[in-house]
Amino acid sequence: MKGMTIQLFAFSVVLVITYGTVQNPYTSYYINDLKAEALPVARETSDLYEQIKEKAKNYEIEPENAKVDRVWKLIPGYNGLKVDIKASYDNMKKTGSFDESKLIYKQVPPTVHLKDLPPTPIYKGHPEKPMVSFIINVAWGNEYIPQILETLKKHHVKATFFLEGRWAKNNPDMAKMIVAAGHEIGNHSFSHPNMKIISENQIKDELQKTNDVIQSVTGETCKWFAPPSGSYRQEVVDIASQMKMGTIMWSVDTIDWQKPQPHILIERVITKIHPGALVLMHPTESTAKALDQLVNEIKQKGYSLGDVSTLLSEERIIKKQAVQKR
Repeated sequence: MKGMTIQLFAFSVVLVITYGTVQNPYTSYYINDLKAEALPVARETSDLYEQIKEKAKNYEIEPENAKVDRVWKLIPGYNGLKVDIKASYDNMKKTGSFDESKLIYKQVPPTVHLKDLPPTPIYKGHPEKPMVSFIINVAWGNEYIPQILETLKKHHVKATFFLEGRWAKNNPDMAKMIVAAGHEIGNHSFSHPNMKIISENQIKDELQKTNDVIQSVTGETCKWFAPPSGSYRQEVVDIASQMKMGTIMWSVDTIDWQKPQPHILIERVITKIHPGALVLMHPTESTAKALDQLVNEIKQKGYSLGDVSTLLSEERIIKKQAVQKR
């Protein structure tokens, strides 16, 4: 009985203290101050979120579908951009103010891709993609390949080397060297024939033998085929597609096989360079000597450089500056 009395007394004391604390005017003032401080912060953050949400549409870009162009044939699609509202808000809430440089984007893929369209040659990448690709056809010129590889390595540039099957068979170590340097490998036929005039069986044989040699020597599977001298007919493109290869042409030609002086080669390329350019070259002395300056000048124009697969991918290159619509 005595213990119960003590417990009741203790409970009463706690109750009185709690009631007194709650009713204490100073306590009320303190709580109200906290509320007053919290409400503007909540309002500011809410306003920032709504501001980002409202402005987002000014920065968003619709994706573009792959298409067959009357002049340029097959053109790859290009991802659009959508502002990630929550991620952008999280990136700005520390400062509490809108900052377009802190917007976070999500890429939105197109609905029509290269694979959805009929087999058609590709002459260039998407015209809004600020990237250029070197396509290097190799059937000779061994003495210049190491210098070309060294220059590409110096600038952290990846290219696509289209290997003639016969050359790869006779130069396995050099083919492996190209692959070891991180470059993409493509099919350039086996014996460099005029693909436009040979028979269907010969076309298949040229492509298959080259794929087999490249697979055996380097372990690589070819995704792209470059017809020797750019000569083809639709049947060649169709057969390459059946072998899961796209047919690659070019939009800028170095004409390096004519052995121009390096400055002439550079001027020839730079005056014609454009977004999505596929630049044709070979392992020649002209290319080997011009390549260092050529890469620098292409980069100075705001282009990045990558292999054919990277250029033709739908991945959008997002510049550091704002992408606000004009």
